[in-house]
Amino acid sequence: MAELDRLAIEGQGIDGYNLMNRAGARAFATLMAHWPEARAITVCCGGGNNGGDGYVVARLALERGLGVQLIAMKSPDELSGEARRAARDWLQTGGKIEPADERLRGDVIVDALLGTGLDRPVRDDYARLIEHINDAGQSVLAIDVPSGLSADTGMPQGISVRADVTVSFIGRKRGLFTGQAGRWCGQRMFDDLDVPEAIYESVEPDAELLDPSRLAECLPPRAPDTHKGNLGTVLVAGGNDGMAGAPVLAAQAALRTGSGLVHVATRAAHASLAAGVQPEIMGHGVEDLDELQPLLATADVIALGPGLGRNDWAGAVWRRLVASDRSLVLDADGLNLLADSPIQRTDWILTPHPGEAARLLGVDVPEVQQDRFAAVRKLADRYEATVVLKGHGTLVADPRGRIAVCPFGNPAMASAGMGDALTGIIASMRGQGLDEFDAACCGVLVHALAGDRAAKGRRQILATDLIDALSRVLPA
Repeated sequence: MAELDRLAIEGQGIDGYNLMNRAGARAFATLMAHWPEARAITVCCGGGNNGGDGYVVARLALERGLGVQLIAMKSPDELSGEARRAARDWLQTGGKIEPADERLRGDVIVDALLGTGLDRPVRDDYARLIEHINDAGQSVLAIDVPSGLSADTGMPQGISVRADVTVSFIGRKRGLFTGQAGRWCGQRMFDDLDVPEAIYESVEPDAELLDPSRLAECLPPRAPDTHKGNLGTVLVAGGNDGMAGAPVLAAQAALRTGSGLVHVATRAAHASLAAGVQPEIMGHGVEDLDELQPLLATADVIALGPGLGRNDWAGAVWRRLVASDRSLVLDADGLNLLADSPIQRTDWILTPHPGEAARLLGVDVPEVQQDRFAAVRKLADRYEATVVLKGHGTLVADPRGRIAVCPFGNPAMASAGMGDALTGIIASMRGQGLDEFDAACCGVLVHALAGDRAAKGRRQILATDLIDALSRVLPA
């Protein structure tokens, strides 16, 4: 972000104060669009350029006739550069500055305390004011990032402002899309401030924000003479005692995503379940590893792990399938067995949740969640795999260093079987010919978008609800 700002100001000749005024104007417009009934606002300004944006918002609100309370953590004399100029213009307009211990009187609070450069826990006066903002019970607009939230990781630095709306400028901050960001950011808005496209060409992005347009690019319309043999054969393996439904959910999701043929290899006692739930699924009882061979011979991709368990049967099936030369999507106990017996191979996709990721890395869950970008990179490097780190703001990484983050999905999806459905969707994408990274990205996208469709107006959905919604988000 610092480099983008520098390129806009130095490389494109945009005056720095002009850029600050644009940011303040767009922030004020966002405030009025969301809270048009507001008659008074409180603006909390820090000591950097984020605070300068706040001074601009305050001045524009005062000029519009709104009541404005401005609380500053530093006096204007302590500021520098554009922020000092913004504070001076606020005072010249007739504005006043109040200390941080004042009651917050506005209908809406504008958080302009701490920006993207925060790299340590929030303490002292800033922490007290943030707590005051959160306790005020008023609507909150955060400028660029909620103060106290790491723009890199999405985790609070001790304490964070809880915003209803966060408006970011010039570049999207990766931390606003994963970790705990959903607890603090509220609705995310973005404005590029009309900076020239040229500034982005020389700055390598750290991550890609997944967009639904990727689906049409990766899944073009089918040729008129398409047949099931063109669409991939998926073999789902799992369903140990007590977990018979998991591989069936994965198989259903693979079929609904577009696979031509789907087989389930499971315990003999469960073999008939698949056809009973979904007649198009072919269920096979596998108690002897020799029974896997004909299924492997016809499979294009294996989805290994849903309901697999960790007993002797599971271990034998796991060892046989991970040693095959077929594309592999590994999930659930397939990942736990990998953590117990690490191997190296190529052409595979790992789909851990944070607990499984922690076991694969030999750390605890808080360490994974503290920096999900670092964790998914380590997993991709260690296992030479494309890795899907599930959770709020699911991440996809590959050994080439690419990372994508998904901004879709919702808490109604927090129910059993969702990971099984995702495994089937990704396996289907891989079987239809997408490479590992595209299959993982498109699978994550489809899964999240279908979850959003299914969850409209509902507190909780089931994996079967999501699977039923797949046809409404896949391109025709």
